[in-house]
Amino acid sequence: MADADALLEPGVTGLPAAPDPEPPGPAAAAPGDESVMSLIDHLGELRKRIFRSIIAVAIASTIGYLVAPQVRVFLQRPLGSIPLQVLGVGDAFVIQIKIALVIGIILAMPVLLYQLWAFIAPGLTPNERRLIRPWIPMALLFFSIGVVIAYVVLPFAIQFLFSFTDDTLQARPAAGQYFDFVTTMFLAFGLVMEFPILLVGLSTVGIITSARLTSSRRMVILGIAIFAAVVTPGGDLVSPFVLGTTMYVLYELTIVFIRRSGK
Repeated sequence: MADADALLEPGVTGLPAAPDPEPPGPAAAAPGDESVMSLIDHLGELRKRIFRSIIAVAIASTIGYLVAPQVRVFLQRPLGSIPLQVLGVGDAFVIQIKIALVIGIILAMPVLLYQLWAFIAPGLTPNERRLIRPWIPMALLFFSIGVVIAYVVLPFAIQFLFSFTDDTLQARPAAGQYFDFVTTMFLAFGLVMEFPILLVGLSTVGIITSARLTSSRRMVILGIAIFAAVVTPGGDLVSPFVLGTTMYVLYELTIVFIRRSGK
């Protein structure tokens, strides 16, 4: 035993060496942080948000269907005494469905905005979520303002379009085309009012800056003019002019706001 002990190197005992400690595992995520999602998880989350949005629109459209006759009479007021014609057998029913659907989208807008926020929020940092969250209720307010602007502009657009009629070319508008014109204007103006909120969100995550928006002003003006001409129905000059002017004013105000926020 003495010889065996002598063969051991200095500082080494005959006892077995203790196993090395296991490396520490990954640090636990801080409370409130979202875990990394795979592509499949993202697609599943997107499908869930879309499904909930469709359910919300369907429920709100049911309410819209009940009040559609009263809304239809309200939307006909800008026409004055000009009657609407139903050309197809099922046109009246289709018109009521379209009005109910637009009402459903407007009523369900809070749910739609929340579902959109719930989908994109996990991809943001806590600071970005804190900065963007107050703009979600503002988006609902802006959408409502856009719908109101559309209704204010509607009589002027109709007056312009009907100014080309006379005794030999009388105005006898089809009901389906008229309500397509009205509902498209409402949705277009409502969605356009979300334009500044989109820009503010992009600036919050560092994609755009006030300097970049300023340097791109000419291209943006051209894009706004084309967009306003394409989106607004009817072919009149009033609605695209008002829509384009509104978008440009919002664009300039957004630049000022982003610049004051230090971006």
